[in-house]
Amino acid sequence: MNPVQDAELFRKILGVEPPWSVARVDLSVKDQRIDVWLEHADGVAFPCPQCGKKLTLYDQKEEREWRHLDTMQLQTWVHAKVPRVECPDHGVKQVEVSWAESGSRFTKFFERFAIDVSQETDTKGASKILRLSWDESWGIQERAVARGMARKPPLALRLMGVDEKAVGHGHQYMTLVYDLERSTVEWIGEERKRETLDNYFRTLSEAQRRRIEAVGMDMWVPFIESVRANVPDAEGKIVFDRFHIMQHAGVGVDLVRKKENRELLLTGDPTLKGSKYLWLYREKNLPEKHRDRFEELRSLHLKTGRAYALKEGLGDLWSYQSEGWARKYWRRWYWWATHSRLKPMADVARMVKDHLTGVMTYFTHRITNAVAEGLNSKIATIQKMAYGYRNKDHFRTAVLFRCGGLDLYPSNHPISG
Repeated sequence: MNPVQDAELFRKILGVEPPWSVARVDLSVKDQRIDVWLEHADGVAFPCPQCGKKLTLYDQKEEREWRHLDTMQLQTWVHAKVPRVECPDHGVKQVEVSWAESGSRFTKFFERFAIDVSQETDTKGASKILRLSWDESWGIQERAVARGMARKPPLALRLMGVDEKAVGHGHQYMTLVYDLERSTVEWIGEERKRETLDNYFRTLSEAQRRRIEAVGMDMWVPFIESVRANVPDAEGKIVFDRFHIMQHAGVGVDLVRKKENRELLLTGDPTLKGSKYLWLYREKNLPEKHRDRFEELRSLHLKTGRAYALKEGLGDLWSYQSEGWARKYWRRWYWWATHSRLKPMADVARMVKDHLTGVMTYFTHRITNAVAEGLNSKIATIQKMAYGYRNKDHFRTAVLFRCGGLDLYPSNHPISG
């Protein structure tokens, strides 16, 4: 190895600038690692990390080391004694270094790479790839989220989504607020009570609340109460999400199927046995392999078939271009459902009627929680990869890391800018 060439190579690799320089580089084939020592010139004034005032050296802390990107598959470590300065306004402070953020045990290059890897896999997998402990890998994610949240500009949320997510075992829930325009998770709070969502609104100014034009949500009463109490002119802004309404209709169909299946089995007729999931599809989404059997079931004029027709009919409500025509269609569908002699479907009709104002606001704002459902699917994958999150703080960090749309990279990074 040529010491001069090695020093210059790693100076460029690390992006080291005066007053710092590479003092020496050691390669250990046995230990499969490279160690790089940095030093600073004598008599240099360093800026106070708080006010930027140039100050002379106060003292140096003991040598520290930072993990850097591997060099030819060899673990690479950076070593330096970091100076401290004594500021008349802020006291004794450790100066900032260009290659790593304060408090980090990794260079900025390594943290950026670790963030990219962690977004493509789970923490355990990232740990193996990066040759870190689970705690080290998780710590990089926590710092990245804290960094991103600190940089986040004042919220300018216009189209808002609200949903809940089960966490861990039992009935533990987290409330999630989405930006439906940016497809990001904006905020996460514990439980799904009115006070949970109230806590979110307390983070907003009056101007920010007024800027909210529409709120997509399900018909969960605590959320409705919170939006009405905190968003000006809320009645014209709440949009009850069609996905959740159709879920209720799907449950109604399944209740009819269960009852009818029991009645048929008592007579020895297994017609509906094993057909549960066929009735949950929208007709346009039914897989081709199931179409023959499903058409056969539909031709038998079963009660379940009538319930399914009602569900499909309700789904057509959102195809109208104007609220006036949608209301006319709704009245016909409501009469059909309430006179169907299918109690579960009549119950769905009455539930929708009780929330009709928030259903019809769709034709003003035309938003759905499709973005929220897409993010929920991604969050479910995150939970599955982590085998669930018993720790709610870990759940929050993992979701914001992957779905928060945050600027996660270290500051002043040569690549991130």
